[in-house]
Amino acid sequence: MKNIYNYLHTEEILNRIDKLTLNSQPIWGKMDVAQMLAHCSSFQDIAMGNSFPQRGWLGILIGQFVKPMFYNDKPLAHNMSTIPTILITDEKEFETEREKLKQKIKTFQNNGPENCTTHPHSFFGKLTSEQWGKGIYKHLDHHLKQFGV
Repeated sequence: MKNIYNYLHTEEILNRIDKLTLNSQPIWGKMDVAQMLAHCSSFQDIAMGNSFPQRGWLGILIGQFVKPMFYNDKPLAHNMSTIPTILITDEKEFETEREKLKQKIKTFQNNGPENCTTHPHSFFGKLTSEQWGKGIYKHLDHHLKQFGV
């Protein structure tokens, strides 16, 4: 499994983000490209310990049992539910959101595993920095595939 802490994997993701355009259309889902970038940026905030969504009852109940889906080699399902606080529905500016996400990815990678959040994921619960690194890559890969890059 690829890991965002690996410089080459980070570069791959950044290059794919650069291939997106304002006119990129989703293969599935409701978000436009700028909303997707803002969503991914908000997810980075969680992994960096800058945002702390509350755990929902379903995550508390089953999160620990299904959390390998976050960091294993199997692709994420299309149209999965997301953390309500990072569901982006308002209009966003494409270039601003793209640059913001790229900066957060670089910061996360540069900060290394030792600076990853220890706060539990709102659905999956406690994750190691290694699990976060794989999960961040997998989440970004999922959304970039959503837009064909």
